[in-house]
Amino acid sequence: MNLGASDFLMKPVSPETLKLLIERVDRSQRLERENRYLRTEVGGSAEIIAESPAMQETLRGAKRVARSKGTVLITGESGTGKEKIAQCIHKESPRASGPFIRVNCAALSETLLESELFGHERGAFTGAHKTREGRFELADKGTLLLDEIGEISPALQAKLLRVLEEEEFERVGGTNTLRVDVRVVATTNRDLAAEVQRGAFREDLYYRLHVLPIHLRPLRERSQDVLPLARHFMRYYAAQSGVEAPKLSRDAEERLKSWTWPGNVRELENVVQRAVVLMQGDMIHVDDLVFGPSSSSNKVTGPQGVVVDGLNMSLANRALADIEREAILATLHSTGGNKTEAARRMGVSARTLSNKMKLWRRLGLVA
Repeated sequence: MNLGASDFLMKPVSPETLKLLIERVDRSQRLERENRYLRTEVGGSAEIIAESPAMQETLRGAKRVARSKGTVLITGESGTGKEKIAQCIHKESPRASGPFIRVNCAALSETLLESELFGHERGAFTGAHKTREGRFELADKGTLLLDEIGEISPALQAKLLRVLEEEEFERVGGTNTLRVDVRVVATTNRDLAAEVQRGAFREDLYYRLHVLPIHLRPLRERSQDVLPLARHFMRYYAAQSGVEAPKLSRDAEERLKSWTWPGNVRELENVVQRAVVLMQGDMIHVDDLVFGPSSSSNKVTGPQGVVVDGLNMSLANRALADIEREAILATLHSTGGNKTEAARRMGVSARTLSNKMKLWRRLGLVA
């Protein structure tokens, strides 16, 4: 017990007593895992950099809708900061003391997503060795963020509609009806109205989600936010590296302001993070900035090599498997973990990407 054992039994041990003890320990460990999960979801900074009039108006709208319980639909291109707005709504709402739970609808198959949302009973399917609570239960008295809501299947859309309308559901494989008090915030980079027109998204679910709409403009339409965001990321990643926050040279500032940012805030964060790592001295210059493949300023200096005539010499003499793994991980990071979007950008199927990640985890190559 002093070394950490949960309990002990004296021989002879009856099977019934052993079974009860195992179930109690299992239940205790499950609660600990859920508590750790909830702490990670509630934690984190919801700080939003907003100096442009468009973004300031968006924040004012988010704070207004936060007071109600109505469902919020946040739309905008990938990487514009939709999850940050969802966190802001939660923290400005009367539910701020409750959990903030996030589900990436695009990252899971239909079966896994249903189990993730609603939970499952023991024996509901192969591998369901115990009862598991779903995200709706974990989010009770709090906020549930349904990220990339446009990716869910028609069958799951119908079940989600019922929860939104009646605030009740059954776990997968269960018969007991469970009631929850959850505020739902959904995000999407799709045009759901167009999806409804072509029959890919339920019209009744669309109107149930579209109670309080918020639209985030792309970064290219709010250029006043570029430099404040860049400086914010510079301070953040410099602190992570244990160095003083660098400054931006005049030419670097002009380059950042002139770039079109197809990847929005997420792309800006990646550019700044890379520059902080590769910079020499205490200032970021234009040569430290690496943009997309169409940029003319893709010259990189630093320990990872240089770009010569469009060729990244840091790739020379390296195993192809390592380069592939780094490319996939970097793309996943740029999409915020969205496997579907990462697979689309890389020209492979989501299943191929998922299988590679599973293999690398088994080999201990990724966390």
